[in-house]
Amino acid sequence: MRAVEQDLKQIKRGSEELLLETELVEKLASGRPLRIKAGFDPTAPDLHLGHTVLINKLRHFQDLGHHVMFLIGDFTGMIGDPTGKNVTRPPLSREQILQNAGTYQEQVFKILDPEATEVCFNSTWFEPLGASGMIRLAALHTVARMLERDDFAKRYRNGQPIAIHEMLYPLCQGYDSVAMKADVELGGTDQKFNLLVGRELQKHYGQVPQCILTMPLLEGLDGVNKMSKSLGNYVGINEPPGDMFGKLMSVSDQLMWRYFELLSFRTTELIDRFKQDVAGGRNPRDVKVLLAQEIVERFHGGAAAAQALADFDARFREGAIPDDIAEVSVSGAGFSLSLAQVLKQSGLTASTSEALRMIDQGGVRIDSVRVDDRHLVLPAKGSFVLQVGKRKFARVRIA
Repeated sequence: MRAVEQDLKQIKRGSEELLLETELVEKLASGRPLRIKAGFDPTAPDLHLGHTVLINKLRHFQDLGHHVMFLIGDFTGMIGDPTGKNVTRPPLSREQILQNAGTYQEQVFKILDPEATEVCFNSTWFEPLGASGMIRLAALHTVARMLERDDFAKRYRNGQPIAIHEMLYPLCQGYDSVAMKADVELGGTDQKFNLLVGRELQKHYGQVPQCILTMPLLEGLDGVNKMSKSLGNYVGINEPPGDMFGKLMSVSDQLMWRYFELLSFRTTELIDRFKQDVAGGRNPRDVKVLLAQEIVERFHGGAAAAQALADFDARFREGAIPDDIAEVSVSGAGFSLSLAQVLKQSGLTASTSEALRMIDQGGVRIDSVRVDDRHLVLPAKGSFVLQVGKRKFARVRIA
């Protein structure tokens, strides 16, 4: 059996906070497989690499022999997680939730072992709970305690509405831990309040409280904002291999190490060796290729990863991106800009209508990746290599 210290090192890799470490050490020392929980509300059909930070950590626990429970919040998804929201989010329909849930299972098993994963749906216990059970659950928490949440507190101070159903969300997430008898729950740093509610509810129901492991929010390709589809700085795990490879090669040399820590399954010792090699003069591009290949292979297979690398090398050998391209600054005034606006302001197109036409024709690339979304919005800050047609290039910095 592995020493507890070794397991703890693997568990804490890349994490932000562990509460409480002494409790987790005791649980690990018991020698029994721990029940590890992470929940996902199926609010969108596709996952991106930011979502996989938690799933990767589930895989770490799975590799250590623990029982992984992947929770699909088909009930809580209809409430809508208020975390980080400054406005009330409209609940999704049951049909939307179930459709998205189906795609989630397909995607997560590219990381997790399906034979060793228990997929749970929280409607299993919430629907039998009924209205009276929900009222009893709501009686276990106070409004004052709910207003300790940072996002609720800000909205309350600013006179912004807080719907009653939003306050039920942390209680429901906490009750999930009771129903699942979780030993450990994983969540992003923005989920800490909800995770702590789970500990308190478990105590109320006579269970040993779960330990909490929070993971950082992965920065997107711009290296500034967290990865988000709405900001266009994401890598979707269902994207074509070539696009995924090209996007990963576009991350900065500094951000590359963050991606290695949170997305790679290579050992920390090997990653440290890569850092030493780069410090000693090795081209960071060579190491970045290893990261891109690993991620593409995970979601598309080895043959697709090899082809993506060959295609990427071919584009650069053909001089797809010249070394001496012009640098252009575009002011977003603190707001996100549409790609069409940026193309016009940077002088790559004469008008936004021309920009839209070029996007529709497949003639626009961002960091060597073809763009086919005419409504794509770029973040308020960031740097990108934009290409229109075969000969127009600019390194555009939005500030």
